[in-house]
Amino acid sequence: MVWILWLYLVNTFFMLILAIREVRRPAKALNWLTICLVLPVIGFGLYLITTNPKRIHRKRLTSPHNESDTLPDSFSRSASIIAHSLRHFTVHGLRTSRVQVLTNGIETYEKLMESVQNAQRTIDLEYYIYRDDQIGRRITDLLIERAVDGVRVRFVRDGWGSRKFPRHQINRMLEAGIECRTIFPLRFPWFMSTLTYRDHCKIVVIDGKEAFTGGINVGYEYTGLKPNVGFWRDTHLRIVGEVAVDLQAIFDAHWNIASPERIKTMTRWNTKVEDTRKPIQGSERISQNIASPGRANLPGWSAEWGAELDTMDDTGVAVPGTKALQEAYVQTLEGNPGIPTQVIREAYFICMTQATDTIDITNPYFVPDADIIMAIKTAVARGVRVRLLVPRHVVPKIVGPASRTFYGELLEAGGQIYLYNKGILHAKVMVIDGEIAEVGSANYDMRSYRLNYEVCEILYSADVARELTEQFERDLTDSVPLRMEELLERSRSERIIEQAARLLAPLL
Repeated sequence: MVWILWLYLVNTFFMLILAIREVRRPAKALNWLTICLVLPVIGFGLYLITTNPKRIHRKRLTSPHNESDTLPDSFSRSASIIAHSLRHFTVHGLRTSRVQVLTNGIETYEKLMESVQNAQRTIDLEYYIYRDDQIGRRITDLLIERAVDGVRVRFVRDGWGSRKFPRHQINRMLEAGIECRTIFPLRFPWFMSTLTYRDHCKIVVIDGKEAFTGGINVGYEYTGLKPNVGFWRDTHLRIVGEVAVDLQAIFDAHWNIASPERIKTMTRWNTKVEDTRKPIQGSERISQNIASPGRANLPGWSAEWGAELDTMDDTGVAVPGTKALQEAYVQTLEGNPGIPTQVIREAYFICMTQATDTIDITNPYFVPDADIIMAIKTAVARGVRVRLLVPRHVVPKIVGPASRTFYGELLEAGGQIYLYNKGILHAKVMVIDGEIAEVGSANYDMRSYRLNYEVCEILYSADVARELTEQFERDLTDSVPLRMEELLERSRSERIIEQAARLLAPLL
């Protein structure tokens, strides 16, 4: 039985190393120490794999602007304080731009392909998920056409989220002159040191003047027409003006750390250079072939969207179309795992602690840390109306039970929680005091705060905030309020599963 003693000593040594490394994050350290107790030695190996012994060193994109960057006096005191507090977290300070809110995949892809078609000089794309399906192939074909026309196209994908994007499509893009790179590709054995660092951004910048960002990746499921997925609610932004320069700076920083792709000969595919140079149809004709299975093709995406997505409930109430571009002051923030400061988390905290009237939060993954929970509870104590909209069914499934362990204390504090029932809720939005809004790619979890590259926009505009609030109210018609009684009626087995999932919350 001597080996048991040695196992105990080795595991204890590993646990001491772990505790020292994570001394600044006691909740995470406690979770990993528990795992090491349950799985001696193996737990420490999992820790090394998933917490990235390789450190990323990159400076934060910081604003060169000074404290004179302030909002006009017409804005409320809370807006001015938030803008002032976030000034050192921004890429290039406070900007003015025109913003268009996009609330589903079809209209987002319509606007995106229209802008790509009209590009004159450059197109830069960066996505966490980029699929080779009905949507991805049409956008890929359009990018190839624009590259052949002489537009410089750069394409960045995440090595994990877009791991299924096929090699032959990369070859087609490279042969057409598109520059392709991958952030943290899954290449054995080096991927082990960067496995959990992910590029979760969704950024498109066109001619340095127009940009798209938000929660929508490139994939058929985001249209809401994919079988076995169903309706998909998301929020994206089209931004025209100075903010495009900020998103360009973020893209360039990520481009510099990404690994270049090279043309590789694949005998399984007969990919010819001349295929990449065949002209394709414009965005209007491209959209005609995308239809829900079992339905006849419609004249275009607008008609299809009208049939599939305009009706929010059985009463036949139509959802208003996307508004025109709205004037807004905007601050752009980048979440960067290479620096100690958790920029996105601190921005959320500042916004919540300065709210004076209302906070409306929409997010698919609600597994926050204690500071964010305290910010919400103290906002309610100040008299702020806090409403949280989350999906009833969460994917991955482990996040749902973990999220439910936070609901009780929020309800007890006086917050309102709504469960979205219509389909997939993937929007990442916060609206504060009717004139401040946050839209981006980040979730309310430790992964988004600490391990992912993320991007979010803080918008100061009563018009944009009103439009997002109207969408929030429409989403509530497809939701049900969560009552404390429902939480108290959970079975013992459900509570045990939820507490076990909560234990893993700092690791999600």
